[in-house]
Amino acid sequence: MNRRNFSKILPSALLGSTYLANQGLFKRKKKTIKPNRLKKGDTIGLITPGSYIGDDGLEKAINNLEGLGFQVKLAKNIRAERGFTAGKDAERLADLHSMFGDKQVAGIWCARGGYGCGRLLPNINYKLIKRNPKVLIGFSDITALLQAVHKETGLIGFHGPVGSSDFTDYTREYLTKVLMEPQDNLTIRLSKENEGFAKTDKVYQTATIRGGKAAGKLVGGNLSLLAPLAGTKYQPNIKGKLLFIEEIGEAPYRIDRMLTQLRQSYPLKDAAGIILGVFKGCEMKEGSRSLSLMETLTDRLVDLNIPVFYGAAIGHIANNLTLPIGGEARLNADNGEITLLEKGVV
Repeated sequence: MNRRNFSKILPSALLGSTYLANQGLFKRKKKTIKPNRLKKGDTIGLITPGSYIGDDGLEKAINNLEGLGFQVKLAKNIRAERGFTAGKDAERLADLHSMFGDKQVAGIWCARGGYGCGRLLPNINYKLIKRNPKVLIGFSDITALLQAVHKETGLIGFHGPVGSSDFTDYTREYLTKVLMEPQDNLTIRLSKENEGFAKTDKVYQTATIRGGKAAGKLVGGNLSLLAPLAGTKYQPNIKGKLLFIEEIGEAPYRIDRMLTQLRQSYPLKDAAGIILGVFKGCEMKEGSRSLSLMETLTDRLVDLNIPVFYGAAIGHIANNLTLPIGGEARLNADNGEITLLEKGVV
């Protein structure tokens, strides 16, 4: 190598890399952080980072967590209410920060979803969370919180039931297997507990939209939350990942619109594979000029040339599987199985 030329090139290269770093185009990959497993007797912080929860819902959440053997600590502002949110943004944010900073709290459970988590994302103290990693769990609107925390800190979060969910035997089984008694290579038949429902409601019927096997880190959540994350700094990187998606109560044309947005912004073709939950309440209405739900999902996903399975027990249904966001997993779309290749907790 010509040393003179090299000495001229080096400063330019360093300036170029500095520019890329300043522009946010050249970032270090964040290290994955695993929280401590939960144990019976642990104190769980109960928060409402989205919508307000009523008395019945709060009582149910407390009973559910105590039924798992936990002690429950209520967030200071958990009874706050402001329109459609559980208090002001500052109140909900303070509760989140307080629970992460509380050394007596082993895990943080969202009492319900609803709406409001997305408003908090720019003002979250991610450094505080990174210094105090602990289990954070919920679904639906909590998708935004889980994805942002994982993206900004590397902390594995858990897409699973909110405190006020129906804690069926299936839900409790996989909460225990993922959060309390974790194991490597946990294989789960995705539709196992929903087969009875499938006999009377076709939305529970499973389908291999495109066969094959794929492996990668899990990312995902509710479709209505993943779509507005597009184009923000909190949009998950799905390249080479297993993306799981669930939804409830959206017409097929709205499903089409949101999947089209994900195709063009994420983009979906970069994912290793896609796991779809039971899209309850998303079938076309009788007499409407619409593709069916399955026709819509197939139209938007089959040409991606990656494995896609529909009918997993995740999301807005009674049997709700707990999945570690950021954990390594393998999908077999041919037989509807997922294997969690590593523990999500230590």
